[in-house]
Amino acid sequence: MDELNSCLYKGVVMHHRFRPSKNRFIYRVFCVCIDLDELPQLNKQRFFSINTFNLFSFHEKDHGSGQENLPENIRSLLTERGYASATHKIRLLCYPRILGYTFNPLSTYFCYNSNDELEAILYEVSNTFGSRHTYLLEASPNADQVRHQCDKQMYVSPFMPMQTSYGFRIQPPKQRVAVCIRQTEWATNSAEKQPILHATFTGEHCVLNDRSLLGVFFKYPLMTLKVMSGIHWEALKLWRKKLVLQPRDTGKSHSISWQDKSGVSHYESL
Repeated sequence: MDELNSCLYKGVVMHHRFRPSKNRFIYRVFCVCIDLDELPQLNKQRFFSINTFNLFSFHEKDHGSGQENLPENIRSLLTERGYASATHKIRLLCYPRILGYTFNPLSTYFCYNSNDELEAILYEVSNTFGSRHTYLLEASPNADQVRHQCDKQMYVSPFMPMQTSYGFRIQPPKQRVAVCIRQTEWATNSAEKQPILHATFTGEHCVLNDRSLLGVFFKYPLMTLKVMSGIHWEALKLWRKKLVLQPRDTGKSHSISWQDKSGVSHYESL
């Protein structure tokens, strides 16, 4: 089998909460970076399957609108919002299912034009209540580092207020990938936004084949279950510190926000 464009990134996740109570954790993880046009080839791997159970698997319904045929779904989403030229190649950085289970707090789509230039990024944020919101933002072609800013649109954590902003700093996937998010809010008696949370993933490239998949299975056993368990454990610690619970909007399950080529912002339920 020819070497795939799809690959693994092995690295570290770090969360650092600044206010109103400090909290920090670091753990080792790996992600898959999937070229969406390679789903048929990936399905031929011994330990990796598409839409069926395996040691590792990728299910299209875990992403996008929750339906199968994810490549078509994402290309339609981009085209309908004025980014048709960014549909030539789409790479998705996310956690795979491990023994049938996964949870992705953030899945990141890198969308390239026919010159292999990064033109748009989709930040697909999911919460533990089954809701998903996608932030579609334009990228500068050939930039070594991409920076984005947007207002929070979806309830994520019971301890995180809605009136906050995300600052994304991205190193697109090559030999290394980095996804850094800084969440801020206007603090009382302050003329500047103050940081609430800093979350990062940094990873090093690794080929995706049967040998590497078996290696990460034993090096990161039940990783996606560990991610979910870690989320609830950290929430328990914050609750014990008596942080105020935030009200949750239960009216939306899937939505998208984006800025068109003229700079006008939009929001739509999917």
